[in-house]
Amino acid sequence: MDKYDVVIIGSGPGGYVAAIRASQLGLKVAIVERAEMGGVCLNWGCIPTKALLKAAELKRAIAHAADFGLKVRDEGLDFAKIIGRSREVAAQLSKGIGFLMKKNKIEVIKGEASFKSDKVLTVTGRDTQVSEVGFGHAIIATGARAKQIKGVLEADGKHIWTAREAMVPAELPQSLLIIGGGAIGVEFASFYSALGCKVTLCEAQGRIVPAEDEEIGALLQKALEKDGIEILLNAKVANLKPTKTGVSADINGKATSFDRAILAIGVVGNVEGLNLPQPQMGHSGKASGGVVVERGAIVVNDYYQTGVPHIYAIGDVAGAPWLAHVASHEGVIAAEHIAYTLGKAEKPHAMDYTNIPGCTYCTPQVASTGYTEAAAKAAGYKVKVGRFNYQANGKALAMGEPVGMVKVLFDEATGALLGAHIIGAEATEMISTFVLGRSMEAVEADFLHACLPHPTLSEMIGEAVLNSEGRALNA
Repeated sequence: MDKYDVVIIGSGPGGYVAAIRASQLGLKVAIVERAEMGGVCLNWGCIPTKALLKAAELKRAIAHAADFGLKVRDEGLDFAKIIGRSREVAAQLSKGIGFLMKKNKIEVIKGEASFKSDKVLTVTGRDTQVSEVGFGHAIIATGARAKQIKGVLEADGKHIWTAREAMVPAELPQSLLIIGGGAIGVEFASFYSALGCKVTLCEAQGRIVPAEDEEIGALLQKALEKDGIEILLNAKVANLKPTKTGVSADINGKATSFDRAILAIGVVGNVEGLNLPQPQMGHSGKASGGVVVERGAIVVNDYYQTGVPHIYAIGDVAGAPWLAHVASHEGVIAAEHIAYTLGKAEKPHAMDYTNIPGCTYCTPQVASTGYTEAAAKAAGYKVKVGRFNYQANGKALAMGEPVGMVKVLFDEATGALLGAHIIGAEATEMISTFVLGRSMEAVEADFLHACLPHPTLSEMIGEAVLNSEGRALNA
């Protein structure tokens, strides 16, 4: 039986990064993967969806080419080519992960892993051959899958899709129901609407992208509706069923029909089949140790240790926030903590979950970090708010992207940056400035003293900060 210092289950953005970091720290590492290298994010999530959304962006650009004095004839679209390109991009990056494993001397074991004991994994290969792998430490990085509600909201893979099927349809539907107005829902709404599909987006809460600042969500809804997307809030969807040609559903008690539907109501961790070490009952009658699962997620501490200290869990399987960059950062911390327990590294810093960037790649883009305005006030801060509209920015107008806003939140008492929220072109790129600012504990004065380049979208960062002081120069 082969034995490793660290065995990682899953090669997604958490697993493969953890493997590389552990190898860099001098540990003998293996990674077990049952499907494609790179996990869901690279193969069926973050990367292929961005390739699809780029096609939608170009379609919109062609529609507005005349505004720039360009005569462009729109001869329609090759939907199969759009889907095919996204798969090619994913495949290329998946091969790249394999190269990184070889470069870092990480053993890749193909197959399905389960725990035989708290020190041994059983791996069942695609040919049903079974092998055993011993380890000193293990990291569970098995990710998550689309949430479904049995008997209420279930995908059939043909007419009712999860995000996975929505990325590889054989043809473009004429009408589409999307259930869930979070990041995944609005991204697919933006993509399919741009290509000419009639989209209805249903959100059970009173606003879309409910995790975002309320003001930003309202601006996004206005922009999406202007693009022709029907948005139904406080929507109750029932009797969702596939038909011979499409989908039927009752929305707020009204019977409706669509060509296809997408379920975008969240995710649940992949914990099934792992045969996780179970808590043991003590003499007091209380359970202790073991790998505990609560509400579909593995319970961990600040360094991602489970109730079995040498077994860790990271990424989506360990719960929210379900973001690839969070999984990667957790993977680094877990690997460094393992090396620390072995005396091979310093103790790592724990993750600051108040400073996680959230990015939604619809049109217009949405990005944020830190507190929303409502959350900051609820936490007891006296909040100073600064805003700056894209319409007043020269680069945004030159690009033909006048829709959007930068919003910043500061603590009036200390000047600390509490949060930042952007809606508009390249919002997902600009948010990094604020993430670094919060990480470095920057205050309002630090932003005011910075000389930002012109003409850029990023100079709106400085203008929004100036606005919080009532001294914006260009608005």
